[in-house]
Amino acid sequence: MLSNVCTHRGSLLVQQDCQRPDIRCPYHSRRFDLDGRLRHAPGFDIAPDFPGAGDHLPQLPLQHWGPLTFTSMAPALPFDAVFGAAMSRLAWLPWHNYRRDPSRDRDFGFDAHWALYVENYLEGLHIPFVHPGLTQTLDLAGYRDELYPHSTLQLAPARAGEAAFDLPPSSPDHGRRIAAYYWWLFPNLMLNFYPWGLSLNLVQPLGPGRTQVLFRSWVNDAALLGQGAGGALDAVELEDEAVVQLVQRGVRSRLFRHGRYSPSHETGVHHFHRLLAQALGDG
Repeated sequence: MLSNVCTHRGSLLVQQDCQRPDIRCPYHSRRFDLDGRLRHAPGFDIAPDFPGAGDHLPQLPLQHWGPLTFTSMAPALPFDAVFGAAMSRLAWLPWHNYRRDPSRDRDFGFDAHWALYVENYLEGLHIPFVHPGLTQTLDLAGYRDELYPHSTLQLAPARAGEAAFDLPPSSPDHGRRIAAYYWWLFPNLMLNFYPWGLSLNLVQPLGPGRTQVLFRSWVNDAALLGQGAGGALDAVELEDEAVVQLVQRGVRSRLFRHGRYSPSHETGVHHFHRLLAQALGDG
């Protein structure tokens, strides 16, 4: 992946989809090869030691998992350290069948801190009290957390008669009826795998009391849309937002300190807090 900013005066380079043999700056006609190397720079014929390394377009590392592409301007960890556990556990996924479905895109904005939204995602304790519809699809007695160095998996079994994965023998969960794999990756990415496909949630902080969550979907089996744990995502999202906004208001009370962690339901929340404290230099 290349920077889309000219190394001369900072103009944007490509502004719309196109097919060209090179990249040309619309400002001073500086030209770059498709690998980012500077090829032509009007006005720099007598510039000493030109071009230098800083005149080529910066490149960012790319990593792929199925239809997903990841990059980082300043990676804090190797890609495998964050995604390796999920990639290994879900290696059986038929990625070749997954198709991006823009019609299912949603952008939700609400008045709460982003970390409160992540906390809510990372515990199943609230499900029977906040999500009546979702509760009817999940076997909450078998709901469990699995903690990994930089992520958490919430494994959600299906009730009898509800949509579940047809797991191959290569899956560690073969023989079980799994309704959803809820995989959170520190700090703000959620990959929700359902029998119909993948719903990706990207949590974006907009301020101390404002958050935006981007929903993007890849469909594997359209016949299963609307069924099971992944069948009413918009309703579940609005229920989550409503309760998180109550927490946003409540934690500002002068009488509130902090509650204890439920040892059977909030290990994921505790894991998040430890990772966050470590990242902030407090742990």
